[in-house]
Amino acid sequence: MFHPDLIRHPDACPTLVLNADYTPLSYYPLSLWPWQTAVKAMFLDRVDVVAHYEREVHSASLSMKLPSVIALKQFVRPTPFPAFTRFNLFLRDRFECQYCGRGRDLTFDHVVPRAQGGRTTWENVVTACAPCNLRKGGRTPRQAAMPLPVEPVRPTNWHLQEHGRSFPPNYLHDTWHDWLYWDVELDA
Repeated sequence: MFHPDLIRHPDACPTLVLNADYTPLSYYPLSLWPWQTAVKAMFLDRVDVVAHYEREVHSASLSMKLPSVIALKQFVRPTPFPAFTRFNLFLRDRFECQYCGRGRDLTFDHVVPRAQGGRTTWENVVTACAPCNLRKGGRTPRQAAMPLPVEPVRPTNWHLQEHGRSFPPNYLHDTWHDWLYWDVELDA
């Protein structure tokens, strides 16, 4: 029987990385390693292989199936708070404008504008679509009559991971499904 993994280029075979407790290191972005990194970690005895692709790689003296799921042997304690980045901000706000709810042309907006002393912090920046950001201008939401439904807060990594589970990647290998828990039904 024909198996699609057999014709895949090895570069199209990323490895899902689980922590030592068999939970993903990260949902968003999904904790994936290139096959070369996973194979190196296998030879250094830093991971346990949980599942394989059907795809094999060969050297002069060795043939092996590529790992599709690995688990670290040493537990990696996650940091409690994520870095402030544009992507993490959009993820905190679920990729929606905090003024109108649109999910297109996203930018970020200082709730208290920098011209009025506002700083670039989790508590003072929200996701805004370009039209709302332009309409609000250099005013506060109150001055612009554009109230925020929710006050911006500094998220925890857990908070972002929970939001990230609402946005599964376009591709998930069959062997990954037992280790990932998404909020939507998936087709691999």
